[in-house]
Amino acid sequence: MKIICVGRNYADHAKELQNDLPTEPVIFMKPKNALLLPQKPLYYPEFTDDLHYECEVVVKICKNGKFIQEKFAGKYYNEVTLGIDFTARDVQKAQQKKGLPWEIAKAFDGSAAVGTFVPITPETNVNNLAFQLHLNGNTVQDGHTRHMIFTIDKIIAYVSKYFTINIGDMIFTGTPAGVGPVTGGDKLEGILQGNKVLEVEVK
Repeated sequence: MKIICVGRNYADHAKELQNDLPTEPVIFMKPKNALLLPQKPLYYPEFTDDLHYECEVVVKICKNGKFIQEKFAGKYYNEVTLGIDFTARDVQKAQQKKGLPWEIAKAFDGSAAVGTFVPITPETNVNNLAFQLHLNGNTVQDGHTRHMIFTIDKIIAYVSKYFTINIGDMIFTGTPAGVGPVTGGDKLEGILQGNKVLEVEVK
């Protein structure tokens, strides 16, 4: 099982971090140990002083595939939820400044929180999903999948050119603007289409 993540998939977030808009998906990976299951707390890592939340729509792969055409990509995932890509922003910036990979800022244990998955039905339009992230009761991110630069199907088609996707894999599809820091004691809640699917406490 692998966690496939997309960076800079919302124009407002790319501008927020002063990054150029991508012309093709920006892909990075997290290992299975990064997975933070529902109802489990995140313990603030000792190696960072600037831990950020990034709320994202997450889909779960239900079929193995390679070189998938975009028009068939919808057959390869059947569940959706919200997740948080926790990022050690200070570590990431230090690595970027050196021109080095930044997995240590993105792929550490517990860095991929996922909520409760919801089945995708024939009525579900994954390109028309509204979602919010609440921090201690206040809305800090308010996103919509129609604002993605690359759709979920485009992401799957792109990723599958380079490596096989497998049953159980998860794809974090990118975060909108509004990312920011968390501290111990904070409570995060993810709302998808008006329903709470994600809750994380930082300790």
